[in-house]
Amino acid sequence: MQGEAAPTEAPEAANAPVEQAWLQAEDAPAETPVAAAEGIREAVSEKNETVGSMLDGLDAVALSMGDMRISLFDVLIVASIVVGVIAFAWFVSKLVRRGVRRFTKLDDTQQLLAEKILTIAVWAAAFFLGIDLLGIDLTALAVFSGAFGLAIGFGLQKTFGNLIAGIILLMDKSIKPGDVIAVTDMAGNESFGQIRKIGVRAVSVTTRDQREYLIPNENLMINQVENWSYSSKNVRMQVPVGVSYEADMDLAEKLMLEAAKSCDRILKAPPPTVWMSEYGDNSVNFMIHCWIKDPEDGVGNVRSAVLKKLWWLFKDNGIEIPFPQRDIHIRSSDQLERWFEAMAEGKVTKE
Repeated sequence: MQGEAAPTEAPEAANAPVEQAWLQAEDAPAETPVAAAEGIREAVSEKNETVGSMLDGLDAVALSMGDMRISLFDVLIVASIVVGVIAFAWFVSKLVRRGVRRFTKLDDTQQLLAEKILTIAVWAAAFFLGIDLLGIDLTALAVFSGAFGLAIGFGLQKTFGNLIAGIILLMDKSIKPGDVIAVTDMAGNESFGQIRKIGVRAVSVTTRDQREYLIPNENLMINQVENWSYSSKNVRMQVPVGVSYEADMDLAEKLMLEAAKSCDRILKAPPPTVWMSEYGDNSVNFMIHCWIKDPEDGVGNVRSAVLKKLWWLFKDNGIEIPFPQRDIHIRSSDQLERWFEAMAEGKVTKE
């Protein structure tokens, strides 16, 4: 037929291999886990080409691990944001503590508890703010999240336990700064100290000899604690005294009360009392009971002041303070008798 031309290129086109769509597509760039770094680099490049080229140079120095790409610029951005967020959280937590201390209606324990709770809230908010500013794709770290979370759970288990224990201690006010508690060292010697600080992990207790014990919060919550100032700071102390069997007991008791009342730190109410405790081997033993309201200033110095005053009162009134006396009985023997006879005859000489 005229007017119809035979197609010459059709067979070649039909026989040409068909390329797959994914072979024709361009390779996707490696993903960066910090989206904020990419946004900052593009924004700066639009404003200033010189600075943009410098940032491109920093971004060119990169480490690729599979689909994840971390450049030197990403590291600098992350470090800057982390430092900024930490400084911001520290400044805000400091302002929060100052604000809490201005509320005069709260006592010291309530102020400390409010400071701890608000500080934890500030740092938690700062953490999520930093994640948001960085634009970190947490799915890129999904491979390590399970192992990392498990390690954190085991490693910080005691830390979180002590943190919760410290908050509970502050809430029920069983332990608070300023309290005086009994402390036992590693050798089993018991002393007393004043609580200076309740921290995240431990309670700081300072004794009279300026030794500072850091006791974990959990230990104070689950173990028995002797708190001298839990409901009241009034503490009764004892001063043991021994007098001779030949002494006037009524006069001795009167002098003991006079010595106790002469000490400024001993309370007038309740008044000091004197009890006879036992008949000892060498003396009649008494116990002076007296009360103080400032145990953090020491107990031994009060006992020393009472005994010093009593020493002079006993001397002025002829009350004897006995010392241990022993009677020695020597059993006779033939050898001992011969030795005495030799001494009498002058046969024993000094060597």
